[in-house]
Amino acid sequence: MNIDRLKLGISPINWVNEDVLELGDHYTFEDLVTDFASLGFVATENCRKFPKDPDVLREALAEKGIRMTSQWKGVLFSDPGYREAELEAYRKHVQFLQKMGSQHVVTCELGGSIIGDPRRSPGDRDVIPFTNEEWNHMVDGLHQAGEICREHGMKLVYHYHIGTNVERPEEIDRLMATTDPELVHMLYDTGHAYYGGADPLALLQRYADRIAYVHLKDVRQDVLDRVRRDKIPFQSAVIQGVYTVPGDGCIDFAPIFRELFARGYDGWMIIEAEQDPSVANPVEYARKSKEYIAAIVSDLTTNISG
Repeated sequence: MNIDRLKLGISPINWVNEDVLELGDHYTFEDLVTDFASLGFVATENCRKFPKDPDVLREALAEKGIRMTSQWKGVLFSDPGYREAELEAYRKHVQFLQKMGSQHVVTCELGGSIIGDPRRSPGDRDVIPFTNEEWNHMVDGLHQAGEICREHGMKLVYHYHIGTNVERPEEIDRLMATTDPELVHMLYDTGHAYYGGADPLALLQRYADRIAYVHLKDVRQDVLDRVRRDKIPFQSAVIQGVYTVPGDGCIDFAPIFRELFARGYDGWMIIEAEQDPSVANPVEYARKSKEYIAAIVSDLTTNISG
């Protein structure tokens, strides 16, 4: 198999961070799509630098031969007091993505988190664990959101994420065990899995039938060790370079791709690296990662055909 046959996209977060706003804020929409096209990527996710009008955005992306695969949506389903407003906002988000031709809705519960719970102050450093009741409220909300996605011919893909109540292996297991597989699918993120203490390959093998979307992200082990030792919060860890592109960190992606191919996965795979673009040039790192993935795919194809 040639890498060009993969549904491989690139995330704008490699250039413009959505959580740490000072990272890459100087980039423009034109800068981003020009870089994506020059690197040969045909897909991306939404970004705060993109035009807000779906018709304008769809046309501008199409001019570069690029499509939008999804956009992050943080939700607060664990607090029933927010449910009605959250579902209304979620429906509008789904309708926007549908207009963009997307088929997946990246979704993450933010209740108790340090990355966007509106009830908490920006300086909070620790996740507030859910009670059983809050967990159940979250699951109910995800099921309702999943129904909205299904109504629009789309899939809710849940993004387990550092700094939230679903980041560790046991929390991912609980999410998969308590949600309807027809309504809540998994966004398989290699970097967040490893950072959260999971073996990315084992997680893939365990939940292959739930995975509908993939983020390819690597981790710098030395930075992660320091983050854990010094209890550095997620946003600061990003600034310090805990994440990088596949091929530049400690995760071996060859068995991961082998497993994805063996399982017949043919969905989107988005290269991500939440890092400071002034330190790690996003074009150079994206090119290096694409070459790394191409070599893996070539080796696997040769071994299979041989």
